[in-house]
Amino acid sequence: MSFPVIKKASYILVNTPDMITHNGTTQTLERETNPDSEYLKQIPEHLRSFEEVVGYAPNQTYIGNMTPEELNVRKRPWHNENVEGANRFGKFGEIMPQDEFYGLMKLSDVFDLVKLEKEFTDRVKAKFDAHPVLKTKVEALGEGEAAENIAALVENHLAEGLYEGEKLVGCVRRAHEFDKNLSSHIMVENLAVKASGVLALMHLVNDPEINVDEIEYIIECSEEAIGDMNQRGGGNIAKSIGEVAGLKAATGADMRGFCAGPTHALITAASLVKSGIYKSVVVVAGGATAKLGMNGKDHVKKGLPVLEDCLGGFAILVTENDGINPILRTDVIGRHTIGHGASPQAVLEALVLDPLDKNGLKITDINKFAPEMQTPDITEPAGAGDVPTQNYKMIGALAVKKGQLDRKDLPSFVTEHGYPGFAPTQGHIPSGVPIVGHGRDKMLAGEMDNFMIIGKGSLFLGRMTNLFDGVSILVEKNNGNAEAAEGAGVSKDEIKLMVADAMKDFAAYLTDKKQ
Repeated sequence: MSFPVIKKASYILVNTPDMITHNGTTQTLERETNPDSEYLKQIPEHLRSFEEVVGYAPNQTYIGNMTPEELNVRKRPWHNENVEGANRFGKFGEIMPQDEFYGLMKLSDVFDLVKLEKEFTDRVKAKFDAHPVLKTKVEALGEGEAAENIAALVENHLAEGLYEGEKLVGCVRRAHEFDKNLSSHIMVENLAVKASGVLALMHLVNDPEINVDEIEYIIECSEEAIGDMNQRGGGNIAKSIGEVAGLKAATGADMRGFCAGPTHALITAASLVKSGIYKSVVVVAGGATAKLGMNGKDHVKKGLPVLEDCLGGFAILVTENDGINPILRTDVIGRHTIGHGASPQAVLEALVLDPLDKNGLKITDINKFAPEMQTPDITEPAGAGDVPTQNYKMIGALAVKKGQLDRKDLPSFVTEHGYPGFAPTQGHIPSGVPIVGHGRDKMLAGEMDNFMIIGKGSLFLGRMTNLFDGVSILVEKNNGNAEAAEGAGVSKDEIKLMVADAMKDFAAYLTDKKQ
């Protein structure tokens, strides 16, 4: 059987300190319900500088400048000590500052909704000109708008402002006079997820070994759903991202599943390639402005920085087996079905134990598990604990229960089979997929045999069902060209040669028989 492979992965972060206050759901709700909020007044004192965000060890790990093993030996909390010599650009992508991101939102806007002030536009143009993947897009920023025109749009509630501190540097206009689904606030959300997805995809295809004209399908799996009053979640962010990134030969669609969405999308991409429908599929997701500062009240209350100050994004390229890159085992799939129940044990039995048992594998046969990979610096002050470690302990407990692990080895299981959380709490971003970049590198270097991506989601958030959700897939080191060729089929020319050889053998046999 020939399995599809993960050819490349990219990861990006966008530091958006002012969007925390103006676009994060926790903060916008606070402004509506408590306009004189002390919390809102305190936020500016708890914002990190861009240099601090770049130097944050989990962020350096996310973009590939540090390994999870290096992160694991650093003293926590990680926000107390920045990484020396940290770089905004990494092996997998980058950490983008807010001003450039406003420019990227403008670049991603095809309906003239984004207005940026003239002087600000000139500054962003200069930065784009030096950017590794955006330098060809400078002219798309236009000449900019007069500051008074932008101010008038915001003051008349026709647009939502884009700020640098107290300064208004741009705005996003509403896209319809009456449609709430096209309000200026929603358009900021939609353009932010699109623009951050564009950045992740452009880093993915910025590679001489990737031909964008060979990418046939795009699956977008963020948490936003675009549409108007007649079809609120109609989509399609996937094609809109591909349009800006230059994937002219691709079509695509959006896939939603709360936090489990990316793993659903990755399994779907693998299935499409495995079936032969498409040879090359991209899975991509941008960030959610709603999640900015989601736990900000708890962070500020404890005197911490507001650590949810970044949008997150990623892109993964799935292609036919090349005999080199890690394979997606489409025969080792975990499914949390409707009948499984929502207890943590039932969920992990469905996603980890069942698919491994079915294929004759033990939990201890898997090098690394990647469940919810949220950074514990963010979740612990909010009372949610160290989420990845909690998952590893439960997986280890299942191994003990099945007799695959001695109870005394449970503490070491967490370190040996798990990674520390290093992903932003962007909902869909942490669930499983952050491991792909590092895991692929380890496999190509011969340092890892396999890892399991585990996506879990809370469907009850949509108030349509109380069900939980989850899917998982095993990724393995490629065995080489033999595995790639095993299910590749035989060409017509090869068949002709085999038939000709068989006829020769048969003729020789008849000759010998006559003699």
